Amino acid sequence: MPTAHIQGMTIAPKFTKIIASAALVGALSIVPASAAAPEARNITAQFTASAPDVERLQVFEVGGVVILRGRTYDRGAAEAAARAVQAQGHSRIANLIQIIEAPNDVTIQREAERELAMHRSLGGSQLSVESEKGIIYLRGRIQHDLQKDVAVAVLRSVKGVREVRSELVKN
Repeated sequence: MPTAHIQGMTIAPKFTKIIASAALVGALSIVPASAAAPEARNITAQFTASAPDVERLQVFEVGGVVILRGRTYDRGAAEAAARAVQAQGHSRIANLIQIIEAPNDVTIQREAERELAMHRSLGGSQLSVESEKGIIYLRGRIQHDLQKDVAVAVLRSVKGVREVRSELVKN
């Protein structure tokens, strides 16, 4: 088995590899002061009107690259957002907008109604549920303020529900 000699010391090959690896990692981990991370600039406000169908839109410019984030059901909306950024003169664009599957409103509504009917604490209330793109509209009459909190919590747990908007009134 060959050995290495460093200033009168005999070192086994395994240790030679470890020392060489450690030296390489150490050399690569030195970051020059000029290589500081570029500052991210939030430019979302410039693009919210041009991408109304993109939820939670965020637009940042980092080192000459514009990064788009958000979610939409429509691939065309994501592409339109990128074109709006390009129309402003930006050529380097990272479009990270997620294309999500549209919720099945009929299934959500049916499941929401079933869940509400199972809760005894909602007895005596008259509730109706409507779902539009995963947003539940809860309407009707309740007897106690706590019933509103219970109904909203139950609906938030239904699969596919993105938001619950309550329009309940107390008898």
